Amino acid sequence: MKISDRMKRFFKGVSEKEWYDWQWQIRNRITRLEDLERIVVLTKDEKDGIRKVLGRYRMAITPYYASLMDEKDPLCPIRMQAVPTIYETHKSSADLHDPLGEDHDMVAPNLVHRYPDRVLFLITDQCSMYCRFCTRRRLVGQVDKPRKIDELKAAFEYIRKNRKIRDVVISGGDPLTTSDEHIEYILKELRSIKHVEIIRLGSRTPVVLPMRITDDLIRMLKKYQPIYLNTHFNHPKEITEESRAACERLADGGIIVSNQSVLLRRINSSYVVMKKLCHLLLKIRVRPYYIFQCDLSEGIEHFRTPVSKGIEIIERMRGHTSGLAVPTLVVDMPAGGGKVPIFPNYLISMSEVATVFRNYKGFISIYKEPVDRDCTCPTEKDYESDVVAHSPDGIGQLFDGKKVSIEPKE
Repeated sequence: MKISDRMKRFFKGVSEKEWYDWQWQIRNRITRLEDLERIVVLTKDEKDGIRKVLGRYRMAITPYYASLMDEKDPLCPIRMQAVPTIYETHKSSADLHDPLGEDHDMVAPNLVHRYPDRVLFLITDQCSMYCRFCTRRRLVGQVDKPRKIDELKAAFEYIRKNRKIRDVVISGGDPLTTSDEHIEYILKELRSIKHVEIIRLGSRTPVVLPMRITDDLIRMLKKYQPIYLNTHFNHPKEITEESRAACERLADGGIIVSNQSVLLRRINSSYVVMKKLCHLLLKIRVRPYYIFQCDLSEGIEHFRTPVSKGIEIIERMRGHTSGLAVPTLVVDMPAGGGKVPIFPNYLISMSEVATVFRNYKGFISIYKEPVDRDCTCPTEKDYESDVVAHSPDGIGQLFDGKKVSIEPKE
């Protein structure tokens, strides 16, 4: 996709080389109303609303992502994700400042430890674009810079001391807005910790800044394999020549890419839109992983859908397309409850003799249970010392026979 004439008019004199330079894109993000109204048509009420929102929340749109917006349609799914509206000034009774309880679970500066074997490592507060539905909007964009090395040392030390941690999710902000050198320092430190097996990057740059996925970045990441990358496509219109090339470059480099969509009202709250998105993702070698129910962050209730809408979407996809194309619907529970998967109900009844199911068409069938129900695995002892060290608390204690009941504290 070439630079559009509209973008050339706005960024006068921009060359192809500059346009495809990710650092130029970040330097030239659209952050002011005066710049935005030269790209899209805004009514007086829309301008007034944007001014009010910018008094509280940042706006930043990469020129690339702005070029995908329909300049005349306020319901353009690209524009709705990028351009503030007056609705962000409304605070719902359900809104929470820290909806996922991350501050409570922060065990060291920039490090959140909620699940037994995983941590969330926040290495920057900068994003290339500030999505209007951001869960972490209370934090992002305040400094717009990566965390200094000294600010990360306590997190590394915590990970080294806690041998249960085998999975580190690097996020922010967007970690790929930092330099290759900064990312490599962090990866090298994590790979020096023997019990860290999995490293994941959470980045929307393949969607909003695909030119960030350079050959140099891929060469660097390959040195620290296995590396996984979770990205964030929400609509089919985001899959362009550039984003396709970025994802395929990652896949060719051995980086496993998964997608985590957020269910957004009037943007992708349709099984037709979501099914098309997931089909296109598979074509560019990106695995549809999660659909997140929109979180309870302040000022984003206008994006939220009923939970039933997500279940309907999964119901209308499961069985009607490849299982590879069907992501898991998840609600990230408020106050640090963690991710809870939600599925349509296919189980009708169960006994020791048989289980009765329905399929995606409503066809009902019985599955005969085996006579011998002993499921002891002889090789379990070969892995017990490693796996039990990471076994979860809570329900796992019931299965392991450590407890006969668990009572919620509240």
